[in-house]
Amino acid sequence: MESIKKGVLLSGGIDSICLAYGLRPEIAYTIDYGQTVAEREIYVSQYICKELNIEHQIISVDCKSLGSGTLANSTNLSFSPSDEWWPYRNQLIITLALMQGIKDGIKELHLATVKSDEFHKDGTKKFYEYINKLVSYQEGEISIKCETNDLFSHELAIKYNVPVELLSLAHSCHVSNVACGKCSGCIKQMRVRFELKID
Repeated sequence: MESIKKGVLLSGGIDSICLAYGLRPEIAYTIDYGQTVAEREIYVSQYICKELNIEHQIISVDCKSLGSGTLANSTNLSFSPSDEWWPYRNQLIITLALMQGIKDGIKELHLATVKSDEFHKDGTKKFYEYINKLVSYQEGEISIKCETNDLFSHELAIKYNVPVELLSLAHSCHVSNVACGKCSGCIKQMRVRFELKID
């Protein structure tokens, strides 16, 4: 039976590192869409892929002028649900990964979204069900998979038994290529380290 070629969206954050470690896909995609922290996300993702022997593709499309909030280093829109909210961000990065993935022959694109991401509509199960239906309707026969929705980040790390040295590389900061320690991404990472009892 022929194996299904899998791709993973890898941002270099804790959740995507856990998924890449547990799934061991053939290829990982890191998207530089103009976010402030792209440089560090790419560096961490390259390192993780080298350690796990996963092919790594960097897709660069500068959409910074279309963004908002801390990830774009710009003013939030008046109705932004959070400081880091970027309109249609997940839809954007999924689409960019698929555009490369179809050329690479992947049949599944996996994403790491956890329970705490449900704060945003594009972090919910319903969103991934919708986006999978949309993608499946189109040519290419690629499925969107998000098998991590029911877990918190520390539960994901435990499920896949991810080594501490890999988790410690994660970059979740929304405002800087050096962790600021204050934004919601940094706070999340500190909370996960506390829950996993990582010094």
